[in-house]
Amino acid sequence: MTKIAHIELYHVAYPLKRAFYPSWIPGYPQTENRFDLIRVITECGAEGWSAGPAMGRERRGFGELIAPYLIGLDATDIPLIQQRLREMSYLGLRNAWIEPAFWDIKGKLAGKPVYQLLGAEAGKIRLYASTGEIKSPAERVEEALARHQEGFSAIKLRVHDFDERQDIAQVEAVIKAVGDRMKVAVDANQAWRVTAIADAPLWDLARAKRFADACADLCVAWIEEPLPMDDYAAQAELTAYSRVPIAGGELHTGGLAELKMMIERRCYAYFQPDAMFTGGIAQTLEVIRLCKDAGLKYTPHTWTNGIGFAVNLQLMAVGGNREQGLLEYPLNPPSWTIEARDAILAEPFMHQQGELALPTTPGLGFDIDRRALRRYGRRFFSMGRLGLMLHTVRQKGFKTAREIDTTRRLHGVKAKELA
Repeated sequence: MTKIAHIELYHVAYPLKRAFYPSWIPGYPQTENRFDLIRVITECGAEGWSAGPAMGRERRGFGELIAPYLIGLDATDIPLIQQRLREMSYLGLRNAWIEPAFWDIKGKLAGKPVYQLLGAEAGKIRLYASTGEIKSPAERVEEALARHQEGFSAIKLRVHDFDERQDIAQVEAVIKAVGDRMKVAVDANQAWRVTAIADAPLWDLARAKRFADACADLCVAWIEEPLPMDDYAAQAELTAYSRVPIAGGELHTGGLAELKMMIERRCYAYFQPDAMFTGGIAQTLEVIRLCKDAGLKYTPHTWTNGIGFAVNLQLMAVGGNREQGLLEYPLNPPSWTIEARDAILAEPFMHQQGELALPTTPGLGFDIDRRALRRYGRRFFSMGRLGLMLHTVRQKGFKTAREIDTTRRLHGVKAKELA
């Protein structure tokens, strides 16, 4: 009864009250929170949800790829789901964001939040306010003071100037204003530099070392992504050199295999895999274990959407240091607000004085606001077993479709006998 019976895909576009200018895409005015949403339904009616960030409607034909791979599988067989996602990636489509939907089903069937399935207990998670735009020193100080007033004990800045002196000046201004009351971290957004709209500085190891020296003198908490994401040797050299912890690892879509290599090379002191990109929950759990064994810290990246935040919140509950660790909390009002981030969730993840109580809702800890989904989302794919059969007949012809179905059924019987 836990076999996958139906898959739906939605494209969601939630309008922002004011244009958001993400530091990682210089010059780009983001006017909507866009993402693609997957709904997986089992034969017994259990539902699993997950969501992947979207620039536009680039996944319009995505359903025709994933449905034949997934329909009919046991939704609770995470290793098999991981294998199917791996097979899809051979075509160049890495879609780790799908996998958490199956953990959502596992948790709901067990009547527990995913973090409890994995051995963690309920409680609170401490947060750091994560800014998203480039601002002047004066504007940044005003922002930091506002976040401190709201109860946050830490904030992460974005620096992105061609003149490195301007980056240091911004950090200095914030440290002077709130450094005795808040931890201050810095994100240089160099790991996956995007220059589709406007140019952006490209740091080398020498500049990263100079910045690390300046940040050490200012007692910065950590420096995030100061070098390109695949310059492993330079990352390891900088991490060994810097008096400030170097952090990164959020969008390594090679997943466990790549991050394992980076942990072994000690590319970072703090690893920040985002499960929506870095292999899903199962692979991220192994990354957490490897970090612990190596004496390195883990805290996830969460800047995608409300569902991505929910997934990484579950993992932080399992693998983060809940006494000292801090979870990223994306917040950049008046453009990127909690309401915009969590647009279609029945209950947004609202912090209380810089802390967040872990959800007790079974699964990934959220319910979908169906009214909001109808208003801001458009379903672009829906397929069940009958639909899959008809699709195969249209694409391959009746004879070939029957051959595929017979082979699939025979393989399933043999697999059970071997088990």
